[in-house]
Amino acid sequence: MGIAGRRRLSPEVSLFLLASILVSFLAASSAPTPLYGIYQARWHFSPITTTVVFASYAVAVLVALLTVGRLSDHVGRRPVLLVAIAVQVVALVVFVFADGVPTLLAARVVQGLAAGAATGAVGAAMLDINRARGTLTNAIAPGVGTGTGALLSALFIQYLPAPTRLVYLVLVAVLLIQALGVLLMPETVTPMSGALRSLRPQVRVPRAARRPVLVVLPVLFAVWALAGFFGALGPALVRALGPTSIVLGGTALFVFAISSSVAVLLLRNAPARTVMLVGITVLIVGMVVTLVSVTTDVVAGFFVGGALGGAGFGAGFQGSLKTVMPLVEAHERASVLSVLYIICYIGFGLPAVIAGFLVVYGGGLPRTADEYSAAIILLAAVALFGLRGVGKRSPD
Repeated sequence: MGIAGRRRLSPEVSLFLLASILVSFLAASSAPTPLYGIYQARWHFSPITTTVVFASYAVAVLVALLTVGRLSDHVGRRPVLLVAIAVQVVALVVFVFADGVPTLLAARVVQGLAAGAATGAVGAAMLDINRARGTLTNAIAPGVGTGTGALLSALFIQYLPAPTRLVYLVLVAVLLIQALGVLLMPETVTPMSGALRSLRPQVRVPRAARRPVLVVLPVLFAVWALAGFFGALGPALVRALGPTSIVLGGTALFVFAISSSVAVLLLRNAPARTVMLVGITVLIVGMVVTLVSVTTDVVAGFFVGGALGGAGFGAGFQGSLKTVMPLVEAHERASVLSVLYIICYIGFGLPAVIAGFLVVYGGGLPRTADEYSAAIILLAAVALFGLRGVGKRSPD
């Protein structure tokens, strides 16, 4: 009998391991962001190509969520996580040897498939272990992972050799260690039949959660569209406003992402509806500050707007999870989380691609940033209006 058969990790250690895996996957997704400028200069492609490469990740995540998003409810969390980690490692190796746009695009697609497979499984596993802490961790980890990946990538570019390779190799090493941890982790759900049927694309939400999902839909779309804004355009906007430091460009996404996690921690005990109301309100304020800063070329204001926007993202995302997930049974968690992330990644990818076309054909980067900011403010206002009609019936 192997080590994995003799001894399993405790629930507390398992929860930490799962959170670290989610952080690693999000860090891997944001690590290419500071590198896009280098890739663009090296391979001479347009901002449209940059946003298409950026959004291809979101499309691949959607495909994975629609097909294997519910698989862990049937075969168990551990097998899905192990395969997802292996696929993510393959994606990172492709990044290491990327020599042009086709390989860059391929790496992002493979990476998105891995992330989509892992997202539902790791999120559901954390809820299996502890619903309250799992919900909190599901909301905190994206910010920590996204911010860490962007900042570390920028620091590696600035101060270490092999800037387009080293960050990916470090992530490979981390993921291999985490895979060993998954082997030692106990399974958190009882496998059941229907695995092949679960691969058929479908969007299904239990009756009890349908109305809450409709309530949070505009909130999720708005906050993830904001994340797409800072992920796709943030570093380029910092450079356009004056500073040329790659580290400062990576810091813009880091500030946004870490602010989201801080907001989640500060609001963790507040009712779900309150958290969403605070999140959308702060998001609107942050985008107004961002809009004014881009218009007046004030880079400090852009960072302030990013911090406020990040807080709005974290609160809006956390409030959405707190509204929906308490209504879902254990065997439905991966499925419902996948539905929520489908909404998220549509908001994350689609506006970013539109922005890429507008940068080239609609008046340049500053004007596109202004239009994108205004659109997010409008989306957030719609979400805020929708929340007003909910009353206080949403679950805490």
